[in-house]
Amino acid sequence: MRSLYSAQATWMHAIPAWIKLAVLSVCGAILALVERPVHLLVACALVLLMFASLGATAWRCVRMLGGVAVAGALIVIFHWALGTTVQGVVSALRLASAATLALMLTLTTRFDDLLAVMEAVMRPMQRFGVPTERVALGLGLMLRFAENFCVQWRRLDDATALAPAEAAVCGCWRR
Repeated sequence: MRSLYSAQATWMHAIPAWIKLAVLSVCGAILALVERPVHLLVACALVLLMFASLGATAWRCVRMLGGVAVAGALIVIFHWALGTTVQGVVSALRLASAATLALMLTLTTRFDDLLAVMEAVMRPMQRFGVPTERVALGLGLMLRFAENFCVQWRRLDDATALAPAEAAVCGCWRR
């Protein structure tokens, strides 16, 4: 499986995984509590600036944010049709901010480090008979699968975007 993790060092690579996960959790909770679109717009702009500060690492994955933008636009259109456009804008800004934060975490944190943090956080649950290593591994595999799904989706998108042009060159394209 290919990973979205970038070995190219950025300022965020130096931050320990547990701190990044804690900040992501706190930011996610704050995003859920904020209701004003203006505040969420400022938060989204700050997150996008942080993402851009990752340099080449971020620019290689900027296309992934295109999918988030499309999803956000669909949410706004849906809410516009319902007459709740402001709620749609709020939801889209939350989605964009949270997804960008999660992408930054994925780009700058090794899978093994994430798994170690999950195991450490869940360790107290062993007292209640919860098999924490198995649960952490399951969560880790789920994260890894989601990451792999994004990579495969991008490959398929690239392949279908090129297929008609390449097929036309070799005379295989039929309507």
